[in-house]
Parts: sequence; structure tokens; C-alpha cells
Amino acid sequence: MADEPLVLGIETSCDETGVGVVRGTTLLADAVASSVDEHARFGGVVPEVASRAHLEAMVPTIERALKEAGVSARDLDGIAVTAGPGLAGALLVGVSAAKAYAYALGKPLYGVNHLASHICVDQLEHGPLPEPTMALLVSGGHSSLLLSSDITSDVRPMGATIDDAAGEAFDKIARVLNLGFPGGPVIDRYAREGDPSAIAFPRGLTGPRDPAYDFSFSGLKTAVARWIEARRAAGEEVPVRDVSASFQEAVVDVLTRKAVRACKDEGVDHLMIGGGVAANTRLRALAQERCEAAGIRLRVPRPGLCTDNGAMVAALGAEMVARGRAASDWDLSADSSLPVTEPHVPGEAHAHSGAPAHGHAHAHAHAHGHDHVHEVGEENLYS
Repeated sequence: MADEPLVLGIETSCDETGVGVVRGTTLLADAVASSVDEHARFGGVVPEVASRAHLEAMVPTIERALKEAGVSARDLDGIAVTAGPGLAGALLVGVSAAKAYAYALGKPLYGVNHLASHICVDQLEHGPLPEPTMALLVSGGHSSLLLSSDITSDVRPMGATIDDAAGEAFDKIARVLNLGFPGGPVIDRYAREGDPSAIAFPRGLTGPRDPAYDFSFSGLKTAVARWIEARRAAGEEVPVRDVSASFQEAVVDVLTRKAVRACKDEGVDHLMIGGGVAANTRLRALAQERCEAAGIRLRVPRPGLCTDNGAMVAALGAEMVARGRAASDWDLSADSSLPVTEPHVPGEAHAHSGAPAHGHAHAHAHAHGHDHVHEVGEENLYS
């Protein structure tokens, strides 16, 4: 089990219910149920809508993942779940489901960090992560530079956004351009037909006295919005493709410039890029160009593994099992602001014991004053 642990991962930090099954560093299944269409009319994710969607999708998505992987829930060596950061209500659905399955099946539970999971998922495509690895994580909620010497226990923040995340800026500019939600994919599509040098939009926090690794996209967002408003006020047509390309270039220019600088300063020769915005074609191309020039090896998972998914959670859970990290306690709670310095939430009461083994649930419950748990018998376990 320690070499190739079989782990199921549950991800519900935002608007996608993701369930993945991983054996060691091999991906067996990656099932996703997205509620993005339900949020589109609001122009952004509505937490209550997301939480209700997770409740409805959880069991069917787990069923689909297990079927796709060709394994039984009883075969699992552990169940991992995103404990944070993310939307509190959405996280709570995932954590509650993971607890229920882990307890009923007698499996260890691992509450893991969403950001660390985004780094670890690259192992499913490119093999074990080099140690140390520099990671640039860019999404609708995060823009961070992280240095990891051990993905299960040592992740150090180098820099982060001080205002809007990159993905959030994409969504807001898409809204101003009336392109819909989510903004990242549609701006990427329009930008391919535009001129990235058509409009000189600002690059935030790139002055000599600015923080070397922090990001700021609020000023850029405002500058683009004002430029668009000025054209409209003058009765002129807004060149959507050029605006998209110029805005996108400003974002990816700063992201890649700071990431490569961090690698050089820390003497790290690997850069991993993850998160939803890592699916952006221009970010991938410019990162590859700059990494090659600097002698840095670039690792970027395929787009489907960049966005939120259960596979990344399962990948980190499998690494926790393989490295003998302590499982989480049953009082594990969702933490919407879980710091990246905590790749997982270990428990004090047990390590790898999980819930009681099959056939011993009643004895365990009786010892804790919960006689009613005798109803959870092996015949009722999810298979």
C-alpha cells in the first residue's frame, strides 16, 4: 500500500464537484460535475448555489469515478478531501461527504490543502515532483508563487496577489466586454486574433521598489475598463480582439517574469504552473519561451488537470499515504482560509488508522458513546 496507495479525492472548493481516483502517481479516474452554467447569469460564482449543486452531484460523481477507475470503495487505502481554502459552504459539503465515506468504509481520512493539490497534480502527468519545485498558481481565487521542498509538509509562500487574482481580472474584463462568464477561456479565444501590442496597458508591481514576487491586477483591470469606457463614450467601436490580447499580455507578462525571477533567485531549475489560468494558451507559450531562455524546465499539466478537479486531491492524498503522513481526525473541519503552509491537516489521535476496520464499527462507537452506529454494517458499505 505504501508504494502505490489507492486513494479517492474529493474537491468542492468552488463551483465544481470533482472526484478523482489515483493509484500512486497513476490517474485512474477524474469525474467532474460543474455548476458553472448555474452561475453564468450572475456573472460570478454564488456560494449558496455552489453548495446546493455539490450536494446534488456528490454521490453520482463518486459513483462515476469508482466505475471509471474499475475499483471498489472497499479497495481504497484512503480518502482525501479539500479542507481549504475555498468557499466555506462548498468546502463543508466535500468534507462532510469524505468523513461519511471514510468512516463507513473504515478508511483513513486526509484533509488536504487546495493549493498544494494544484502543485501535486503535475505528478500524474510528468512524474514525481523535483525537490525543490517553484510553483506559479493562477486561478480565479489565487495568484501565488510557492516554493515546495516537500509537497506533503513544506510549502513556502514567495509571493501572492495583493488584490484581484489573475482569473478574477479575466472575469471582470470579460464582463466589461460583454463576453460572458467565465472570462478566461473566451478572452483567450478572442486574444488569438488580436494584437497584444496594440494597447499599452500597465504592468502592476514591476517597479524597482515594488515587492519582487507579489502581484496586483486591480490597477490593470481599472485601466482596461476605463479605456473601454472612453471608446464607448466617444461613440467609437471597441476592438474586442485587440483589447483581449493586450490585456492578456499584460497579465501573463507579469506572471511569467516574476516566476522566472523567483526561480533564478532561489536557484531552482524547475517551474510548475497550475490553477485554472494555467490553461491559457498565451501563458503557456510565454512561460515556455522565458523558461527555455533561462535554462529552467517548465512543467504544466494538461488543461483538464489545471482547473479544479478531484484528481489533484487524490494525488496529494496518495502522496500523504506513501510518505506516512498522519491522517486527519474525525473532527476535521472546513477552513476557508487554510494557509498554504499547511499542505494537510493531520490528526493527533491516529496515523493511518482511519475509521475502525470492517466489523469493528460497533465496538468503536460504543467506546465513544455512540451505540447507534451499529447500523453501519458491512452489508451497508458503499461498494
